Amino acid sequence: MVMLVDTLERLGIDNHFRHEIAAMLHRVHREQQGCTAGSDDDDDLHITSLHKGSFRASLSSDTRGLLSLYNAAHMAMPGEEALDEAIAFARHHLRSIQGKLRSPMAEQVSRALDIPLPRAPRRLETVRYIAEYEHEPAFDGVALELAKLDFELVRSLHLRELKALTLWWKDMYNSVKLSYARNRIVETYFWTCGIYHEEEYSRARIIFTKVFGLMSLMNDTYDAHATLEECHKLNKAIQRWDKSAVSILPEYLHVFYIKLLNNFYELEDCLEPTEKYRMSYAKTGYRQLSEYYLREAQWSSDKYMPSFAEHLDLSAMSSGFPQLAPVVLLGVRDGDGAATAEAFGWAAAVPALVRASAELARFLNDTASYKTGKSGRDMASTVECYMAERGVGGEEAVAAVAAMAESAWRTINRECVEMDRALLPAARLVVNLTRMLEVIYLGGRDGYTAGADIKDLLLVNLTSTMEVVYLGGKDGYTFGSGLKGVIADLLVDPVHED
Repeated sequence: MVMLVDTLERLGIDNHFRHEIAAMLHRVHREQQGCTAGSDDDDDLHITSLHKGSFRASLSSDTRGLLSLYNAAHMAMPGEEALDEAIAFARHHLRSIQGKLRSPMAEQVSRALDIPLPRAPRRLETVRYIAEYEHEPAFDGVALELAKLDFELVRSLHLRELKALTLWWKDMYNSVKLSYARNRIVETYFWTCGIYHEEEYSRARIIFTKVFGLMSLMNDTYDAHATLEECHKLNKAIQRWDKSAVSILPEYLHVFYIKLLNNFYELEDCLEPTEKYRMSYAKTGYRQLSEYYLREAQWSSDKYMPSFAEHLDLSAMSSGFPQLAPVVLLGVRDGDGAATAEAFGWAAAVPALVRASAELARFLNDTASYKTGKSGRDMASTVECYMAERGVGGEEAVAAVAAMAESAWRTINRECVEMDRALLPAARLVVNLTRMLEVIYLGGRDGYTAGADIKDLLLVNLTSTMEVVYLGGKDGYTFGSGLKGVIADLLVDPVHED
C-alpha cells in the first residue's frame, strides 16, 4: 500500500485521492504500531539498517533498496548520526554501480545523487517519472494514463497563466525602464510552479509570481545601480508607501515606485473581502526587505567585513525567503487549511523552519556567487566571511558552508515533525519553495541569473528544484537566460507519446 502511495505522488496524481491516501496511511500506521520494532531478517535494508545503524556488504546488491535507504535517510533530523552512516553507505554503493544500471533505475539513481527525492520539486519528478513508470515492475496502465491526462490539463493551464504573466511583465519592464534589472519572468514562473502546480493554486501562482518580480526589481536597484544616497531615498519612500513619496526619489525610479504601489492595490483586489488582511503581510515583508537591502548597501559602501554570525543574521533575512514565506500563502484559497490567519502569523514570525530555509538560500546563493565571481558592488559573502574569520582557503570554506546547508535541511525536517499539525499545510508549501532552491542552485550555479549554466544539467541529470538553482557554484536566478529552453520543454512538451 505504501508503494502505491509513493507511485501516485511521483506521478503527480495523489491530489485526486487525498482522503483515500490519508485513510490508507492511517491503517498502515496502526498496523506498524501492532508489530515489533525490529526484525530477525538482517538483510531487510528498508527496516533493519535504519533501526540498527549497521550495513553489511551483502546489502549493496539491492539497488532499489539502496536508493530507498539513501532517499529516506535524507529525512534525518539534527543529532541522528546513524543516518549519516546510512547516507554514506548508500551513496558509496550507488556510485559504484551507477555505470552498470539500466533505465529507469539509472536515471532515478542519477537524480537522487544530485538531489535526494525528499528535496526534489514534485513537478519536475513527475515530468520524468511519467516517462519511466511503464518500465517499473508494478506498472499500472490506468494510473499512467490518468497521470498523462492530468499533466496535460495542468500544463495547458500553466501556459495560459504564463501568457498572462508575460504580458503583465512586458508592460511593467518596458514602463519602468530599469535596464540594469534582470528580465526573468519565465524563470520566476518556473520557480512558482515548483511550489504549487495544481489547478486549484492558479490564483496563488499569479500573485506569487508578481510579488517575486517586484522584489527582484527592488533587489537589482539596490545591488546593481543605485548610489548609497539613492538607496536611502528608495527605502524612505518604500517605508512611507504613499504615492506622494515619489517626490523623494530620483527621476528614474518614479515609474517603478508608482507601478509598485498600483500592483499591490491590484493584488489586493484579487482577494476576497475576508482575505484582504493578508496584503498587510506582503507589504510589511516588502518594507522589511528594503531595510535589509539598505543595510547591505551601507556595508558594501563602507567595505565592512562583518563576522560570520553578524553576516548571517542580516543576509539570511535579505535572502528574501522570510518575506516570501507569507507571500506563498497570499493567493491560496483556504480549502485545505493552509492559508489561515494562524498560518500567516506563523510564517511572518520567521519560525525555525523559515529561518533554516533562509539560511539555506543564503548558503546556496553565496556559494554560487563565490564560484562565479561577484561584482565590485557586492558585499562580502558568507563564504568570504568564513575564510577571513577562520583563516582558511576557499575550498575549505565552501565545504563548511555546504555542511551548514545540510544542517539547515535537518532543522527543516525536525520542524515538520514537531510543529503544530494545524500549520502543516502551510509549512508544506513553504518547504516546496525551499526545494526549488536546490534546483536553481544545483552544484553551485545560479539558474535565475545565468540559466545557460544549468540547462544541460536540468535535461541530463534531471535534478530537483532547490539544488538546480545553484548547480556548479552558479546562481540560476541571476543568470537565467539559458533556463528558457529548459522551461519551454517542461511547459510545452514534457510528455512524449511512443
